[in-house]
Amino acid sequence: MTENNLELHNVSKTFSEFSLHDISFELPKGYIMGLVGSNGAGKTTTLNLIMNMMKKDDGSIKVFGKDHLEYEKQIKQEIGIVYDSNFFVDTWTVKELEKALSMFYDEWNHGTFIRMKEQFELPDKTRIGKMSRGMQMKLMLACACSHNAKLLLLDEPTSGLDPTTRSEILDILQDYIQDGEKSVLFSTHITTDLEKVADYITYLEHGRIVYTGSMEELLAKYCVIKGAPGELTEGLRQHLIGLSQTALGFEGLIKTDTAKKYKGFVLDTPTVDEIIVHIGKEAKRCQEHSK
Repeated sequence: MTENNLELHNVSKTFSEFSLHDISFELPKGYIMGLVGSNGAGKTTTLNLIMNMMKKDDGSIKVFGKDHLEYEKQIKQEIGIVYDSNFFVDTWTVKELEKALSMFYDEWNHGTFIRMKEQFELPDKTRIGKMSRGMQMKLMLACACSHNAKLLLLDEPTSGLDPTTRSEILDILQDYIQDGEKSVLFSTHITTDLEKVADYITYLEHGRIVYTGSMEELLAKYCVIKGAPGELTEGLRQHLIGLSQTALGFEGLIKTDTAKKYKGFVLDTPTVDEIIVHIGKEAKRCQEHSK
């Protein structure tokens, strides 16, 4: 039986204008999970709840099989977190940062930090606040990997980075899980990155889970169907998710099992991005219709 590094069961959090509803998913050891969804879907809230930076209203969160509140101090020794912007002191240098962080982690590894610093070509004397966004992301990742963390939580780490830097970070994440003991929860809107590295996907929309499971099963679950304007029957329309129409034709998402009835149409395997766009469009249409 596969062991999990992270388990959320029926986790909820209510705000004045947004709610996270009954979020449940599991992240096994040795795998990368993408956490995806449109802006405001609840991705960052989910990460903050795992870290107990926000208090959940209901449900349970277990990290390494332990309750994240009862064993919070112990658990946080083994979690590395990278946010979408620098959260270190701007005036520190890399050396000063390591000196400060090493006091907080029992298993801080100076050798690992120096190796990653050199691999990422991080400057010794430049103040952190003067570094480029790419350099700051690399620095946070180096710190997260230097105290033997078994779980990495990443919140949009590749956003705004050039393709070379993004590829470099993705390679590090794949190397990180190779021992079969570590896991990564990777929140991002750059779905092409996930298609390169993620084994699992959890898709949130309006604070609810649309899908959680393997990447392979998600891509196999849907097809993109296209046709000429006159080919869109009422029966077909009822099966389409996120329908788009132009003078040249129509396009929508359709479940693969249903698509077998429409072999005369153009049927393509969707990307994760296409799935999110079409389901998001359908959710917005339903929300507007209910008003």
